[in-house]
Amino acid sequence: MSTQLDNVIQKQQKQISGELGDTYEEDNITQLVGFIVGEEEYAIPILNIQEIIKPIEFTRVPSTPSFVLGAFNLRGNVIPLIDLRIKFSLPSQNETSDTRYIVMKEGDNIAGFVIDKLTEAIRLTDKQIEPAPETIKKEKGVISGIGKRKDSILTILKVDVLLKRDF
Repeated sequence: MSTQLDNVIQKQQKQISGELGDTYEEDNITQLVGFIVGEEEYAIPILNIQEIIKPIEFTRVPSTPSFVLGAFNLRGNVIPLIDLRIKFSLPSQNETSDTRYIVMKEGDNIAGFVIDKLTEAIRLTDKQIEPAPETIKKEKGVISGIGKRKDSILTILKVDVLLKRDF
């Protein structure tokens, strides 16, 4: 068993040092989780994810914005459920076998977000992340940056802004 652990550690060290990929020791690595909403791929820092679950029953809550579907009970905690399709001005869609709820947290704020599909865990270096495009209200912008991969790009979102009520 110790040999297996040593092999895993050596492989990770080689990845960090660049022997297996495009990362280098001096680069900071950001770990993200990717997901699809509509036709676009987004990502959030893995440290902001409490958990990812299959859709469960939720209760509608009156007098909330249209993107707030309601609330659900997760092990005794009542968590608001937000549809990212509606929040991103996309038409709503029925759940599929790929639909998931991502429970995100930032400090004391927590909410569940409906996504169309989970993609993968992603590791990007600082060099692979470009700053967010300029927006009219930069401080309220939801985009943290743009991640560059060999065959695609993805939008990295700010969890703290997603969790704000007035976004």
